[in-house]
Amino acid sequence: MSAHPGTVPARPAPSSSVPDRDAGTDARAVARDVLVRPLAQTSLLDAVKDLRRDVDATTFPLDIAGVDAARASRARLVDQLGEHLVPRLTELSAPAVVVVSGSTGAGKSTLVNSIVGREVTAAGVLRPTTRRPVLVHHPLDVDLISHHPVLESVEVAQDEAVPRGIALLDAPDLDSVLDSNRESAHRLLEAADLWLFVTTAARYGDALPWQVLEAAVERGTSIAMVLNRVPAGSLPAVRGDLLARLREHGLAGSPLFVVPDVGPHSGPLDASLVAPVARWLAMLAGPDRARTVVGRTLRGALAALRPWVDELADAVQAQADAAAHVGQVLDEAAALPVADAEVAIRAGTVADGAVRARWTELTAAGAPLARLTDRRGRAKGGPRHARARTVAVVPLLADLVDSAAAVLASAGEHAEDLLRAALDGPSAPPGGADVLAAWPARVSGRTTAAERAARAWTAEGARAVRALLAAADQGAELESDRVRAAARAVGPDALAAVALTAAAGVPGAADGLAALIGTHAEPLVEHLRDDLADRARDQVGLERDAAGSTLSDPDLAEDASSRLRLRLAVLKGLT
Repeated sequence: MSAHPGTVPARPAPSSSVPDRDAGTDARAVARDVLVRPLAQTSLLDAVKDLRRDVDATTFPLDIAGVDAARASRARLVDQLGEHLVPRLTELSAPAVVVVSGSTGAGKSTLVNSIVGREVTAAGVLRPTTRRPVLVHHPLDVDLISHHPVLESVEVAQDEAVPRGIALLDAPDLDSVLDSNRESAHRLLEAADLWLFVTTAARYGDALPWQVLEAAVERGTSIAMVLNRVPAGSLPAVRGDLLARLREHGLAGSPLFVVPDVGPHSGPLDASLVAPVARWLAMLAGPDRARTVVGRTLRGALAALRPWVDELADAVQAQADAAAHVGQVLDEAAALPVADAEVAIRAGTVADGAVRARWTELTAAGAPLARLTDRRGRAKGGPRHARARTVAVVPLLADLVDSAAAVLASAGEHAEDLLRAALDGPSAPPGGADVLAAWPARVSGRTTAAERAARAWTAEGARAVRALLAAADQGAELESDRVRAAARAVGPDALAAVALTAAAGVPGAADGLAALIGTHAEPLVEHLRDDLADRARDQVGLERDAAGSTLSDPDLAEDASSRLRLRLAVLKGLT
């Protein structure tokens, strides 16, 4: 679930003009004139401090078009916030009521319970679940909210999981079958500082909620939307249509969060599924302090800030978009070395050189692996032969590790070449040069990773053979007898070496393995080839991750701009 990038709460209604006042006029009276519909907990001082902190922390890692202007704008904005506005602000506070509303069965109560982390309001399949509204707030906010008129019509719960400064109110359904519930739902919306509207992929087109949303826009209510129970396959289409509807209803700036469909369940959802909503609510809540402003001068200064924050957020979003494009280019560039490595593995490249030579040596007349079966196709030898063969294959296993490591390292090197080429030159994506410059060569790391992966591959061969032997010990069919006889004559380690050599691409090893374990041979060889191909994919993935390490910068995240847009929305709600 994530907020749609570039979205902010709906614009509050413009405040009325402020008459001139003498210097000695009560600051709280000035604040009441300046602030029309504040988020109750957050004072202008809190909001400006938060904005200054976030603007100061904002960086522009990629040198894309417009970045110089954005950096200069950021510097001016930091100065304006720190030098002029912060000294002029005082404090005033009261918890903000966040009304969670929506249609029947949208999952409002489950969302509230999931944010809190326990069941504080009834949720289930029986309708309506919310017969009496439930308001939950932080225990330390009890004095701040104790006189709020909304408490007369709700059940109250306290939980430390709710951020100080906000109160979550689980409202009845807008389209409840009970008249009293519908009336209560609409009445509570009038008391909302923020409306968290919950809908589903199946219900987002219903007419009634959109009518209520339009009324909320006219009141200047800040609005966010949660699209609940969305099947992964339909997410792009549903979200696109919903965003179009939001634009049509004057809600293009409202945050949109998506909760995936988890199927039938009871109790709160996993915290990770609602974490973006919880984080967003936490950002709305500030420290418990009083709210005061300095009249008309402050109002004018805040109005001047708005285009700056908008411009900066747009620049941050441009960085995120460029980073996403670079990531896509890297993904496309990494696909070819993965495919090439798999072709090489299945073509027997691992068997070239030392592995093939060692196999020839070990299977020569009189050598430990010569004639592993007798004329009747039975494994030839006993425990003494098995011990000798186990010792004999140690160099072969070492050769297999070296050869597999070379193939894996080659895949990584090939990937690095293609990835660097994709980031360089006239066809490189915007910002690619910055990603390339921050990407150090990793030859030693590549070699170490390849050797570790190759050893893991040979260990997988031993594990797979022992699993086969364990299964054979449980079976009574002829093939199980054959596998047990092979283990006695050759030994598990030597049998694994034969299987790995066959997977590497030595035909004689494949024939020998088939003679030893029959129909189990081919699946075992294919498993080991697939395993090595997967390790090649992982090796290329390491190169891709190294290439894109710069892209993990928080200022390049998909929703990086939402932080500033949220700060701007709070300011708009306070002025």
